[in-house]
Amino acid sequence: MSGDGEIVIQDVKKVFGPTVAVENINLTIPDGSYCCLLGPSGCGKTTLLRMIAGHETPSEGNIMIGGSSVVGLPTGSRGTSMMFQSYALFPHLTVLDNVAFSLKMKRVSKPERREQAYEVLKRVQLEPMADRMPEQLSGGQQQRVALARSLITNPKVLLLDEPLSALDEYLRLHMRAELKAIQRDLGISFIHVTHTQPEALAMGDMVVVMATGHIEQAGTAVEIYSQPQTTYVAEFMGGWNVLKGTVAEVKNSATKLKGDDGQLYQVGANGKEVGNVVSFGVRRDKVHLASEEDAENNAVSGVVHALEYQGNWVKVTIVKPNDERLVAVIEDYEFFKKPANVGDNVVATWAAGDGRMLDEAIGDKNIIGESFD
Repeated sequence: MSGDGEIVIQDVKKVFGPTVAVENINLTIPDGSYCCLLGPSGCGKTTLLRMIAGHETPSEGNIMIGGSSVVGLPTGSRGTSMMFQSYALFPHLTVLDNVAFSLKMKRVSKPERREQAYEVLKRVQLEPMADRMPEQLSGGQQQRVALARSLITNPKVLLLDEPLSALDEYLRLHMRAELKAIQRDLGISFIHVTHTQPEALAMGDMVVVMATGHIEQAGTAVEIYSQPQTTYVAEFMGGWNVLKGTVAEVKNSATKLKGDDGQLYQVGANGKEVGNVVSFGVRRDKVHLASEEDAENNAVSGVVHALEYQGNWVKVTIVKPNDERLVAVIEDYEFFKKPANVGDNVVATWAAGDGRMLDEAIGDKNIIGESFD
């Protein structure tokens, strides 16, 4: 039997006039999970969130919450609550009255709604500020008021539309931990829209990567980052180099590829036939600098184009003779044993087992306009 907060999305499509905003969306979000919908502007993630909330109606398909279809139900009858990017607090109401406002609209008595509001404020650690006005609060405190206002209806699913984008970096990192802790404490499903990869990886039990109205891949944060299925996911997550080659030789344990520039690569056996053109990826932190004689496999020569020191690691951008770029993320102690400088000729190398075959991106790049996020 489905949990109260399980969301099942079946063959959902949304059309705005001649434009397809999302298409062929099939997804199950388990009850009690923290799910991040991740993608760039225009990929359809907010449209999908709004359909779950009831602010948009699917053109085709079905959405179920707790085993029952919610298509056509009003927003207040779905067991969902939505926290918008703009907190939209009432400036003339105290924190307590802002949180209690929805209960007032339901004609709950004043003593009862104030008692419930105090209890929710305790959950977000704002009870001492109950009598303050919104203008007397910091950005992070205002966000927690908006969160409390969403939670007072006891939703089965909380929907969050870019909830951290208005905060500075310090507050954003702090509120990531706060939101995750609140979700664990409540045990309800959170669906969080974001365009920020580190945010999704840090918070999501489940991460759904979207592009041009389609789901490219859904899985745990570890699966999305370490086991991308498509070229789009590998490139969008930012931790991978994506390369192309033609299968030149296949052996039991390895496949040899030849790039357009004649460069030879070796990856694990993958079932491809000689002559197939394939894409593969290698994580940036698996790439090392070595002398040509020390590189056993995948020795790529190039010139150091840029260096970025990030404390415990150094990002090295290398330009190959054909102008393709390869990025290595090298731990600081390794890099500074034999540091390279911008303009140096270097050899980048990685083990054959660190290459991963990738499917081509699923989404049709012409399917969606920038206006539908």
